[in-house]
Amino acid sequence: MTTIKDTAEEWEVRATETPFVGNKTSVRTDDVVMPDGSVARRDYQVHPGSVAVLALDEQDRVLVLKQYRHPVHMKLWEIPAGLLDIPGENPLHAAQRELYEEAHVKAEDWRVLTDVYTTPGGCSEAVRIFLARDLSEAEGERFEVEDEEADMELARVPLGDLVAGVLGGDLHNNCLVVGALSLAAARASAGGLDGLRPAEAPWPARPFEA
Repeated sequence: MTTIKDTAEEWEVRATETPFVGNKTSVRTDDVVMPDGSVARRDYQVHPGSVAVLALDEQDRVLVLKQYRHPVHMKLWEIPAGLLDIPGENPLHAAQRELYEEAHVKAEDWRVLTDVYTTPGGCSEAVRIFLARDLSEAEGERFEVEDEEADMELARVPLGDLVAGVLGGDLHNNCLVVGALSLAAARASAGGLDGLRPAEAPWPARPFEA
């Protein structure tokens, strides 16, 4: 019987170059040896990784924000998310920071909802999506936002409405789609939300210090 589980593997790379280096990401070109011995050139974006937070309040509403995304020329409803800017940073700490900075909210209960590669055919980005519960307003000054974040709109939306929006083709952000459907699936599973992994569960895609 086949085991349905992703496995680590690394094919031989004969040559590599980095034709573009940006502020946060870069583009790499690798000459990769295929199973038949031939060599194929593969271009992909090298990404530090990200975290996202599905924050669920006591009224079963998800905290979402609407933000302009220039590459797709749309304003998308999303869940709080951000880059893993510090190599080896604990993703839970990064997620707590993003929830504070983008929504000025803190949470007492954290679980890992799911881990995904957003576009593995062309980008190395790995995202850990957390479930955060027992929410309250954060203390202190609000974080000073800039650029696209200065135009963000915040809302709290029932989970069922988000699931309907995803299935109806109205919501498209990767982390929101995966997060909302994963939460709905977790609730329907035998273990329920208590069966989710702990907040500091290992993450082989982006190893971190505890």
